[in-house]
Amino acid sequence: MTLNLDSKIPDGPIADKWDNQKFGMKLVAPHNRRRFDVIVVGSGLAGAAAAATLGELGYNVRCFTYHDSPRRAHSIAAQGGINAAKNYKGDGDSVERLFYDTVKGGDFRAREANVHRLAELSVDIIDQCAAQGVPFAREYSGLLDTRSFGGTQVSRTFYARGQTGQQLLLGAYQSLMHQVDAGTVELHDRTELLDVVVVDGEVAGIVTRHLHTGAVQSWSAHAVVLATGGYSNVFFLSTNAKHSNASAIWRAYRKGAAFGNPCFTQIHPTCIPASDDFQSKLTLMSESLRNDGRIWVPTEFDDKRSPDQIPAEERDYYLERRYPAFGNLVPRDVASRAAKAEVDRGRGVGELKNGVYLDFSDAIARLGRDVIEERYGNLIEMYERITDEDPYKVPMRIYPAVHYTMGGLWVDYNLQTTIPGLFAGGEANFSDHGANRLGASALMQGLADGYFVLPATLANYLADRLSRPPVPTDHPAFAEAEAAVRDRTKQLLSTGGTRTVDWFHRELGKIMWDNCGMARSTETLTKALSEIPALRSEFEKDVRILGDGDSLNQSLEKAGRVADFFELAELMCIDALHREESCGGHFRVEHQTPEGEAERDDENFSYVAAWEFTGDGNAPALNKEPLEFEYVHLAQRSYK
Repeated sequence: MTLNLDSKIPDGPIADKWDNQKFGMKLVAPHNRRRFDVIVVGSGLAGAAAAATLGELGYNVRCFTYHDSPRRAHSIAAQGGINAAKNYKGDGDSVERLFYDTVKGGDFRAREANVHRLAELSVDIIDQCAAQGVPFAREYSGLLDTRSFGGTQVSRTFYARGQTGQQLLLGAYQSLMHQVDAGTVELHDRTELLDVVVVDGEVAGIVTRHLHTGAVQSWSAHAVVLATGGYSNVFFLSTNAKHSNASAIWRAYRKGAAFGNPCFTQIHPTCIPASDDFQSKLTLMSESLRNDGRIWVPTEFDDKRSPDQIPAEERDYYLERRYPAFGNLVPRDVASRAAKAEVDRGRGVGELKNGVYLDFSDAIARLGRDVIEERYGNLIEMYERITDEDPYKVPMRIYPAVHYTMGGLWVDYNLQTTIPGLFAGGEANFSDHGANRLGASALMQGLADGYFVLPATLANYLADRLSRPPVPTDHPAFAEAEAAVRDRTKQLLSTGGTRTVDWFHRELGKIMWDNCGMARSTETLTKALSEIPALRSEFEKDVRILGDGDSLNQSLEKAGRVADFFELAELMCIDALHREESCGGHFRVEHQTPEGEAERDDENFSYVAAWEFTGDGNAPALNKEPLEFEYVHLAQRSYK
């Protein structure tokens, strides 16, 4: 079966597409909205914003989160800032420039129409959040302040010190809880989606498990929104919270939703290096630090001196040397590969020689410690607590780590998946970032999808279903899905093996990082595709999960998620192997320029790879959505 990948991009000039689409879409009158039930899974920025807005509009909304509070959603970790084309600095920014920078930053593997809409909506997001009371930093004049992020030459990133994600989430959370209090949104916490129910080719609802009681329950709705984040934890060591997982979108994939560009994972250049082999989590230091921090390594190999004792002439500021136009603010994929190259050459720093320096000494001398402390104080404090090193006196040590995932469920312009009625927002979809996300764009996309796009496009879908009640939960499809969830749980608990879930997850992460991480090749990907099924088979026979399924059991939760990671890891490697080019965060060592930069193949790979599930034991089917670039000229990226 070949999927019909109709992107539903509207006609007309790119600057008019979204307005034309909104005018052409059907509406649901206010008195009819209460007749529709909508499920939103996820309570981060995209989920909370969508649930709050849909509730405010008058729909009956159920919002599900596996957290004890929506405030724990991983959106809080994106602390550096949020992009918007307000041009308060008067330095040449515009909607068109934000659109261009995002398409170029994604290495020309994103859909133009979606990206332009994102740039348009960016200005509305700032107004929305400021009205909610988000405490954005301000200049002395009272205007909102901005700073720079990688991949741009303008200052367009709005921020709240080093707590931007947290403050934006609190704004969305208060809007969500206002609707909970008003009775338009029903919040279900500590509840995890374990299956998606499809009836007659359309979404009918979901099946969940309560994490404290183990109760498996069905929920029906006219439409379902998945806003469940990314899947970087497939690598075990990543910047994601340990609970972040792919089970929701993977269940949807297995029920017929195409998965777009699964191999497009982002490597963030500014993380605290791993300190030992038993570490389970990496800590992200915001990219905003690259505004005032300079990145360097000693020119002398294996230099054992304290970094503050190494004079300037014996330091290699390699990003400034290699990319003079952008310097330390090159995009994340470029900065990450450059850091890896220096460490691979033997110029890594720290006890394990697995980092490079991020140095604030010049900025402190120029601006004063108080200014640096005001801008980044909480980040510097966090680094000091973790490493017991004072960045005001000695440089930070940083190294790249797996961060964001640009891949996700394939969606059309309306954010609808290939299953009618099933929508995906934020990091759960593939749509806006191509092969590499520019910094400060994750918060922008999540809020654009939640506050502005989904409320409009859901109405267009629901308008044709006014006289149709949701499929009742006593339908056989719900009973079948519940039985499958219970059988899966029972199977995991009854294995009775000898190894923990974490052991298998760590081994899978090693395979993925070594073979499908910052650099990939035919050889390494083929190796991974032989090792992953073998490890998965061992997991199914030898995993040991204590406890039962009728109470809080975090080992059981993790086991289900890791089982999904095994399947997703294979798809990621299949996708990476088929894409014979380097672009953005997807770097194939066989395809690079003489200078070591990514070398795209626009003639053969200028498309979205949308993979279709064809059954257990069968190879996934590849479907292609061609990417057409009418407004941005295809070119080899250069930041020199």
